Amino acid sequence: MSAPFAVLIADDDHTIREALMAVLEEEPDLAVVAVASDADEAVALAREHTPDVAVLDLRMPGGGGAAAARGILACSPATRIMAFSAYDDGETVASLRGLGITDFVLKGSPNTEIIQTVRRLVS
Repeated sequence: MSAPFAVLIADDDHTIREALMAVLEEEPDLAVVAVASDADEAVALAREHTPDVAVLDLRMPGGGGAAAARGILACSPATRIMAFSAYDDGETVASLRGLGITDFVLKGSPNTEIIQTVRRLVS
């Protein structure tokens, strides 16, 4: 079996971080290698771990998911970015692709959708 895909999680809500980590760690092909609470920490951890996928909250301290995506892609260009947000207004979703964010999952989506999206990003 090949090594699991490395995932970075960044969200300012402790409960969300813990829930995402628990969901993703249950999957044998995924490994959470770093967890951040703001955009600056996410970029620093991406530089250190070069994850396959970064799951980013769009609205968190340090400039939000947009700043984190730009910083992560600058230091780890192969990392695929998944936005994870409670907000799905059209303007926000439309701007994601220009930021290098590959996919979007709405908070509250079923765990299976989160897992499928992460796997799709690494396939």
